[in-house]
Amino acid sequence: MLTPIAGSVWVRESEFLQSNTTIVRGPRGLLLIDPGITETELAALAEELRELGPVVAAFSTHPDWDHALWHPALGDAPRFATAAGARVLGDFLALPDWREVIVDFLPPEHLDEIPLETLAGLAALPEGATSLPWDGPALRLIEHCGHAEGHAAVLIEHAGVLVAGDMLSDTLIPFLDGGAADPVGDYLEGLRRIEEVADAVRTVIPGHGSVGTDVRARIALDRAYLEALRDGRDPADDPRLAPSAPHADWLPDVHAAQLGNLRG
Repeated sequence: MLTPIAGSVWVRESEFLQSNTTIVRGPRGLLLIDPGITETELAALAEELRELGPVVAAFSTHPDWDHALWHPALGDAPRFATAAGARVLGDFLALPDWREVIVDFLPPEHLDEIPLETLAGLAALPEGATSLPWDGPALRLIEHCGHAEGHAAVLIEHAGVLVAGDMLSDTLIPFLDGGAADPVGDYLEGLRRIEEVADAVRTVIPGHGSVGTDVRARIALDRAYLEALRDGRDPADDPRLAPSAPHADWLPDVHAAQLGNLRG
């Protein structure tokens, strides 16, 4: 179900990990940011959007599989990504065994419902692009390498809405790019760049988790986690790792693995 946010902006939450799709309406149609996740959900999204207008553009905040999906019912609008994001996903899909590799990252309960064939087709924006070529409200892309190469947050300026990609979640700790030379430093730099526009943000939409109005608090929480990780300390007061947290059955294992990777 579409939830109105502000200024012709809507959100639709997926069953998988509270994944959020953001919809922005312009004078000629709709922009979709991170459509997902299952074929059934994507088809339902397309049906719900019929009342709002045609889909004229899409944007994937980063090249992870769950942020780059599509469905024929959404039409054939251009699907943009940063130059680095499109390159990373394209390189992965060029691997002869990419389908075998990606299975390890897919939720088993949705294994047969994810339209992996739609991952292809992202259009690369010019290197260093800070906006999208679409006839709609002004959007500012904030590109960085936190979480993934080519990751970009999107500031919907007229509405004061920040689409954060896989950052600033109230339920998930920062997930590092394990292949980066300085994963913690990259993530901290991403937070710094987002913090530069925090005064313009009234609502934050994470890739996974709840929509909120507490962007500075979320930046501080992510930063505290990262600094603890970097320093080898236990972020004991992080509510996302508490025994009562939504993902207490598996998220502490992710934290332990990240800490182990950093220690070498």
